[in-house]
Amino acid sequence: MAAAPILALQQIKLTLGSTLLLDGAELSVLPGDKIALVGRNGSGKSTLLKIAAGEIEPDGGKRFLQPGATIRYLPQEPDLSGYKTTLEYAEAGLEGGNDPFRARYLLEHLGLTGDEDPSRLSGGEARRAALARVLAPEPDIILLDEPTNHLDLPAIEWLEAEIKSLRSALIIISHDRRFLADLTKSTMWLDRGTTRRLNKGFSGFEEWRDTVLEEEELARHKLDRQIVREEHWLTYGVTARRKRNVGRLERLSGLRQERKDQRRSVGEVKLTVTEADMSGKMVAEAEHISKAFDGRVIVNDFTTRIIRGDRIGIIGANGAGKTTLIKLLTGELQPDSGKVRLGASLELASLDQRRAKLDPTSTLKEALTNGGSDTLIINGQPKHVMGYMRDFLFTPEQARTPVQKLSGGERGRLALARALALPSNFLVLDEPTNDLDLETLDLLQEMLGDYPGTVMVVSHDRDFLDRVATSVIVAEGEGQWTEYAGGYSDMVVQRGYGVMAPEAPVKGPKGNRNAAMPSIAAPPKAKLSFKQKHALETLPKTIAARDVEISRLQALLADPKLYTRDPKAFADASAKLTATEALKAKAEDEWLELEAIREQIEG
Repeated sequence: MAAAPILALQQIKLTLGSTLLLDGAELSVLPGDKIALVGRNGSGKSTLLKIAAGEIEPDGGKRFLQPGATIRYLPQEPDLSGYKTTLEYAEAGLEGGNDPFRARYLLEHLGLTGDEDPSRLSGGEARRAALARVLAPEPDIILLDEPTNHLDLPAIEWLEAEIKSLRSALIIISHDRRFLADLTKSTMWLDRGTTRRLNKGFSGFEEWRDTVLEEEELARHKLDRQIVREEHWLTYGVTARRKRNVGRLERLSGLRQERKDQRRSVGEVKLTVTEADMSGKMVAEAEHISKAFDGRVIVNDFTTRIIRGDRIGIIGANGAGKTTLIKLLTGELQPDSGKVRLGASLELASLDQRRAKLDPTSTLKEALTNGGSDTLIINGQPKHVMGYMRDFLFTPEQARTPVQKLSGGERGRLALARALALPSNFLVLDEPTNDLDLETLDLLQEMLGDYPGTVMVVSHDRDFLDRVATSVIVAEGEGQWTEYAGGYSDMVVQRGYGVMAPEAPVKGPKGNRNAAMPSIAAPPKAKLSFKQKHALETLPKTIAARDVEISRLQALLADPKLYTRDPKAFADASAKLTATEALKAKAEDEWLELEAIREQIEG
C-alpha cells in the first residue's frame, strides 16, 4: 500500500497584480521525499514554497498538511528581529524532545558562535542563522529556498552531509546543480504556472526537460499545419462554397482557440559580451608576490602566469583572501613584496559579488545607461536600451522600477547586463551564479566559452567551475595558494580532497599550475568534540526513553477494540509508533558510529 502524503498542494492558483503566476500547480510530498523544485526566475518557485509552508494563502486550490507533521521553511530574507542572540533565535525553532545542543552545533558549523547580535548581522550571516533554526528540530518536512547562497565551499559540502543524515522530507530551490544532484531523488518542474514531476533526481532533469520542450514544439508545428489545411478548405473547398459545413467551421474555430491558448515557454536571456580589441598574449604575470594585513598573511610567495583565453577559477573558504588575490592579479592592489606585470591593451570589466555598483535608488534604465542616452553600444553597434533590457528578460514597464524593488534574480541579471555592456577583453566575475536560474547559467557558461578574452571567476558553485574553468587557484591556508589544471573535480582528483582540507594539509608546489597532489586522507581527530561526547552520554538515555514509548504504543495497539472504537486514535498511534521506531533506529546508528570513533581514538 502506497504511503499517504504528509503535504499536498492541489490545483493551486495565484495571481500577483495582473499576472497569473500559478495556474493549477500541484505538489505531493511523501515521508522522506527529496525533491528539487526548479523553474525559471519569476516562475513562482519561492511563492509555491511559501504556500507549502502556509505563509501565503492561494487564490484557489487546497493545501493539506498531515495532522501532527512538523514543517520548517528557510526564506531568502529571514527576520531575526526580537531575539537577543543568534543562539536564542535558533533555539526558538526547537520543540519538546529535541536535542537542546543541536542549535549551537549547527551555528558553529555554519560559522557563527551563537552570541551574535541579530541586528548587526549581514544578510549572509542572517541566512546561516536561519538555516540552523530550520535544521535544529529535524522536522518531518524541510523547505529550503536557495540554502547555499552566501555559503562557501566547506560550508556547502558540510551542509550536504548534514542534510543527507536527516530522515526529513526535503524540497530544495537552488541554482547549485551539484547540490541538487547530490541530494534529490525526484524533481518538480514549475513551468508557466503548472507543475510536472519527474521521478528522478535533478541529474536527470535537464535531458527530460529538453525532451518535453521538443515534443511541445513538434505539437505546435502539427497544429499550425492543421490550421493551414482547414483555412485552405474554408477558402477554396467546394463544399465550403456551397453550404458552409458548420461542424467543420466549429472545428477550425476550436483549433484556432487551442493555438491561442497553447502555452509557450518564456523567452530566453540573450547574453552578449561587448568585446574590446584583443589583449596581448600575456595577460598577467605574478612573481613571488606576498600580501599581509595587520600581521595576517593573505598571500605568501605566489607565482603564476595568466595567458589570453585562460578561464581561472579562484576557490577558497570565506575569508581566505580570494578578493585580495584578484586585486593583486589585476593591479588594483600592490603586493608587499614580489611584482605583478600586466599585459598590453587590457580592458577589464567586473561583476562585484555584492552588486555594489548598483545604486538602489536608481531606476533599471538609469543603471544600464548611467543616466545617459537611450542607446547603448554593444559590440560596436548601437542598441536601444529597451531592446537590451528585453535580452535580459526585463519588460519595458520595468524601465522606471527602482533597483531596490527588483528581486534577487532580477538584480543578478541587471548586474550581468551592466558588466557585459562594457567593452572588455578581461572579465572578472565575483560569484556570478548567485540568484541566476539554471537556464541563465547555461547561457552564461556558453557565453564564457565563446568569449575570446580572459576570464577570472570566484565561485562556490562546483558544477559551474567544472564547466567553465581551465584551471583553478585554491587557498591552502596560511597564505599559500596552489594552481591546478582543470575545474573543481579535476582539482579534487589531483589534490586528494576538496576545499574542506585536512587539519594539516600537505601543500603542493607553489605556482605550478600543473602540479598534481598525492591522494592524502584526513588524519583522525585527536579527541572527541564536545558535541560528540555529549551525544555518547545522552543517546543511551534517549534510546531507552524511546523503548518505553514504543512499548506503550504497542500495548495500546494490541487492544483489538481500539480500531472500531476510535479509528483516529488507532491511526495516530500507528503513525507515532512508526516515527518513534525510526527515531530509535537513527539514535542507535548515531551511537554506534560515535562508539566506533571513540574506540579508534583510544586505540
